[in-house]
Amino acid sequence: MAGKALKTFTAPLGKDNPVFVQILGICSTLAVTNNLKNTVVMVLGVMFTTTLSSFTFSLLRKVIPGRIRMIAETLIIATFVIIVDIVLRAFMPEIWQQLGPYVGLIITNCIVMGRMEAFAASNPPGLSLIDGLASGMGYAYVLVIIAFFRELLGSGSVWGFPLLGDWWTNWAIMIMPPGAFFMLAIFIWVVKGRSKE
Repeated sequence: MAGKALKTFTAPLGKDNPVFVQILGICSTLAVTNNLKNTVVMVLGVMFTTTLSSFTFSLLRKVIPGRIRMIAETLIIATFVIIVDIVLRAFMPEIWQQLGPYVGLIITNCIVMGRMEAFAASNPPGLSLIDGLASGMGYAYVLVIIAFFRELLGSGSVWGFPLLGDWWTNWAIMIMPPGAFFMLAIFIWVVKGRSKE
């Protein structure tokens, strides 16, 4: 059991990463990764939602009729997204305003639904919790790395603190959506190149 739990945890962090292997969740890569602080908040919300949605659906999977399975999955995800939205609005109103509709769009993030369909629908709650957490973490570290470089190259700062100084000319393209495409493509290229060695 411990071996299966370890394999379930490590797979989404590497060889089955939801972003650079399964190419899921790319919309949020474009939307929020131009600012590291917003990205960290967003990925924490996705990790929370992925983990608890997978766990909850796995708990209920045997009592949910097949014909309404997708509706039940959406309802479960929406419940946790609403919790994230309320917490952000109450405790981080500035970040909540900056993220705007993207918090609500966690509902449509295919990583969350994908892990429920691919794993939680056929595995026990404990393993589903681990898989949801690991999938969220695999998503998170890719977006945090991309956000770090986009903010650094596009604004000359990280987390709002200037790092590069006056000698640096900001690359405006890095804080626009094409910058996210470039960074994601470079990330995938580096990871795929290293995996072939």
